[in-house]
Amino acid sequence: MRTSRFRDFRGVVGLCLAVLLGIAHGVVADARGGEQRRPNLLVIITDQQHAGMLSCTGNRYVRTPGMDRLAAEGVRFELAYAANPVCIPARVSMVTGRMPSYFGMRSNAEGRNQVPPEALQRTMGRIFREAGYETVYGGKTHWLRGMTPASIGFEPLTGKQREGLADACVRFLEGTREKPFLLVASFINPHDICYMAIDDHTRSKGGPVMYPSSRVERERLAQALQRPAGVSSEEFFAKHCPPLPENFEVPALEPPCVTEAYLKARTFREYARDQWSEERWREHRWAYCRLTEMVDAHVAKVLDALERAGLEDETVVLFTSDHGDLDAAHRLEHKSIPYEEAARVPLLIRYPGEAKSGLVDTTHLVSVGLDLIPTLCDYARIDPPAELRGRSLRPLTRRQAVADWRDDVVVETKAGRMLRTSRYKYIVYERGKGREQLIDMVEDPGEMGNLAEDPAHRSVLTDHRQRLRRWVQETGDRIALPYLVP
Repeated sequence: MRTSRFRDFRGVVGLCLAVLLGIAHGVVADARGGEQRRPNLLVIITDQQHAGMLSCTGNRYVRTPGMDRLAAEGVRFELAYAANPVCIPARVSMVTGRMPSYFGMRSNAEGRNQVPPEALQRTMGRIFREAGYETVYGGKTHWLRGMTPASIGFEPLTGKQREGLADACVRFLEGTREKPFLLVASFINPHDICYMAIDDHTRSKGGPVMYPSSRVERERLAQALQRPAGVSSEEFFAKHCPPLPENFEVPALEPPCVTEAYLKARTFREYARDQWSEERWREHRWAYCRLTEMVDAHVAKVLDALERAGLEDETVVLFTSDHGDLDAAHRLEHKSIPYEEAARVPLLIRYPGEAKSGLVDTTHLVSVGLDLIPTLCDYARIDPPAELRGRSLRPLTRRQAVADWRDDVVVETKAGRMLRTSRYKYIVYERGKGREQLIDMVEDPGEMGNLAEDPAHRSVLTDHRQRLRRWVQETGDRIALPYLVP
């Protein structure tokens, strides 16, 4: 009897050791009792790329073969939104799975806030490192004070954000390893488009360049602004340069808070809206396309290396951006304002043999900041932190029915909150007369009207107010609570 019990005990210990060793080497038991290696995870992030800035979306003025390849071989989500359409809040959300308001953040101005110590214990890198993954981060960070790749569980790959990052990713993928990896490659462009309005404004005032240390950014922007050789100005605007968008003009009944909180706070934005000619706006769109093509070349280089290394079939690739650019919509550039061009971002997921090739999901509302970690956890077959509100997108990539998927998604901004449902978008700003917007995204996808004061849509407005209030209360959003409309 004692011998039998000892053998049973020894068998249990041996099984536990085997499980632990399996986790350490990225191997888990499948439902049939066999062993299956966990997939590698490659997350590629660009900066300031809106959802329509890919040629696979029908944009005829940009060529993105690298990104298009992922879309053709995987799934593209059309209704993916940033947690906040500006760098630091959006990026903090992606690596923590929490809304920026959890950290007291409204904009980049709060970037010096100290991250709560407990939040650092459950960040993306730490979750996957503890689960047996090799976790590596390269490129742009732009997080809260105290957050570095190492502090959130990653081994730093490189701080370079352009060609150097792509090269570092290639070297990493060509290496050998025993564990599955989570590699995050965070590229800077097409963010360099920011400097066009900034520099035009400072030149108009006879002032110095706003960011004198940003030499490389200005070199890339100058390159992006170059016109095709041997083409006259007339031919350039007639045949090559993107036209003005259909929603170029300022929307009817646009809340004054847009001007007061976003444009006047950064006067180069106000300058562009008021002073740029239509040709200058079109040149902005041209340069934005060229900068996107530059970063697409880096993305393609990383994907080619993945294929050469024989890792393509065992790697989940997730591509997204932190936020978009307003791209001349409503005579605006930059980001921050919750119009679609700033708030909606590209989201592509490829996993050969599982994700449906060429699928375009046009119905499910996605919060990139909330859903990124749960999605990666699902592929790695590990449990995400219980406190996170996000959902895994993996079932959607397989066209599986998810009966209880969210029916609204919230985007936070510096001076307001946005709530999107399947048909409508509701925005409330913190101050000013007429501070609400209600937009029918089916009839008015360019967001040119405002139904908030239309008696025929009173019940829709009330419903969206209540939805937003429930969200704010459930998430403990103390920033927005005082200015919600009853």
